[in-house]
Amino acid sequence: MSAPATHTAYSDAEVASLAVRLLDHSLPKAEWTHAAHLAATLRLVRQRNAGLERDLPDIIRTYNVAAGGVNDDTSGYHETLTQAYLAAIRAFVSDLPEGLSDGEAVARLLASPMGDRAWPLTFWSRERLFSVEARRTWLEPDLAPLDAPV
Repeated sequence: MSAPATHTAYSDAEVASLAVRLLDHSLPKAEWTHAAHLAATLRLVRQRNAGLERDLPDIIRTYNVAAGGVNDDTSGYHETLTQAYLAAIRAFVSDLPEGLSDGEAVARLLASPMGDRAWPLTFWSRERLFSVEARRTWLEPDLAPLDAPV
């Protein structure tokens, strides 16, 4: 696997700001890194967990367009990656000690296997994960169940 996310320290205010700026489309594209994806998703799970499987795809799609990107067969929104990370982050959050701040939670998340951009390749072959079908719809992993220990 590749190195973990390089940005591993966010304050509580920075985590909150990432989520707000994602939602209001003011987050600069250059700041929409792997670490920012994880931090914003963790915040959304902690703040508005219900319905995220339904809502997060449109949140990301509309953000991508607002940031000057596109959502097509080769770039932008990716259903399988989004739903996989959402499920994994939801499980991660459920195991956190009560009272842990968003900044501390994100630091732990980024230090976990999910902090590594290659984490999904533990479960999906590159060919399957980066297929048009996986970008458009949920595809079950072909290497290991998503709930398998990593």
